[in-house]
Amino acid sequence: MKWSGLHDAAETVAAIAGIDSPPMTPAVRNLPGMMRDAGGWRRQRAEQGIEDLAALMEPGLSALLTACAQGADPRPAARALWHEFVLARDALLALAPPTGTHRRTM
Repeated sequence: MKWSGLHDAAETVAAIAGIDSPPMTPAVRNLPGMMRDAGGWRRQRAEQGIEDLAALMEPGLSALLTACAQGADPRPAARALWHEFVLARDALLALAPPTGTHRRTM
């Protein structure tokens, strides 16, 4: 749920920045399940990475919305936040096990 919420927040940041947010790919959408299935260090790092990304996005989006409400131009800050989101998301995607190697636990 948090992963999806982060992407919703990122779409808002992209809109404020004037950037087209690409649609969520299956690799991005399925990352939490893949990490859950992979277990071990991959799961731990992914969970921590998602928490870290939330710690970045929540106050960042709040600040952008405040800037909008005060009539300031938030686009440069929104572009910076979008860039940081993409870098962090891509780092999390890099944790995914190679295709076909993750285990399925039931």
